Amino acid sequence: MIEVIKPGLFTTVQDNGRWGYQGYGVGVAGAMDNFALSAANFLVGNAEGAAGLEMTLLGPTLKFHQETILAITGADLDPQLKGESIPNWTCHFAPSGSTLSFGGKKKGVRAYLAVGGGIGVPPLMGSRSTYLLGHFGGLEGRALKSQDHLPVPPLAGALRNLAGRVFPEKNRPPYQKNPTLRVVPGPFADFFSEEGIKVFFSTEYTVTPPSDRMGYRLRGEPIKRKKSGELITCGLANGTVQVPPDGQPIILLADRQTIGGYPIIATLIQADMPLIAQCAPGDKLRFQAVSTDEAREAYLKLWGNLKTFFTAENAKKSCRV
Repeated sequence: MIEVIKPGLFTTVQDNGRWGYQGYGVGVAGAMDNFALSAANFLVGNAEGAAGLEMTLLGPTLKFHQETILAITGADLDPQLKGESIPNWTCHFAPSGSTLSFGGKKKGVRAYLAVGGGIGVPPLMGSRSTYLLGHFGGLEGRALKSQDHLPVPPLAGALRNLAGRVFPEKNRPPYQKNPTLRVVPGPFADFFSEEGIKVFFSTEYTVTPPSDRMGYRLRGEPIKRKKSGELITCGLANGTVQVPPDGQPIILLADRQTIGGYPIIATLIQADMPLIAQCAPGDKLRFQAVSTDEAREAYLKLWGNLKTFFTAENAKKSCRV
């Protein structure tokens, strides 16, 4: 098992999300930076959807009560194994009794920890993700706290050989401070004035403090509407950009509600979701319009880089064996 000595600022169990239940009002949840968690899982030989830890700004202190392998991806929160700094995006061997801690934020917001075999909390509706608004999933539907214990399976002997494997920087998302995010415009462009749409695509917005896993509230020049009413309701996706009556956009994220009534001006493309996940309050954002074909191409390129690399690595491993 893994013992939580200190929980960090905000640490939850997450996987790829709880899909298939939005029609019943159940949110998806899952990792904010799904690419980073998937890469961490591949580094330690897990299936892509295995559960790991999402750690925000200040990581936890964890003690491993059995040997395992681990990988940390996403933000650089200065990870230290047995008191010595270790690099992100690399598979490491952790002996029984060793401790993992974090010095503090160096770059980014959310880091992801995967261990060999995954975090073994019970699945609920096909997922081990923590859904904070619903108070279920993960570990009792909440963030970790001191003296929690996380079950993990025994380390398979062959997995030891993965220690030292590195996911190359060229295949990672182009993380950057103050990013320009690509969006597909619509579907409710007729709610906004031409001036309002021009403002959205030409001005800078700031991530404000009341931003969380449910959504990022932005502040900037208000987006003017042509229609004053609201929608009766519509379904919401990860990356939906809503505009409430005050004209300040909201980017809906992993813990979003399933339906809403504010008109949608655009939706972030999935290839850029890792970028918004690593933004903090005070960071600046801009938006760039792209087509659905361009969005699809960017997604296939990013995730293709991930899966192609690990397919090649696994083939090399098989040849060595």
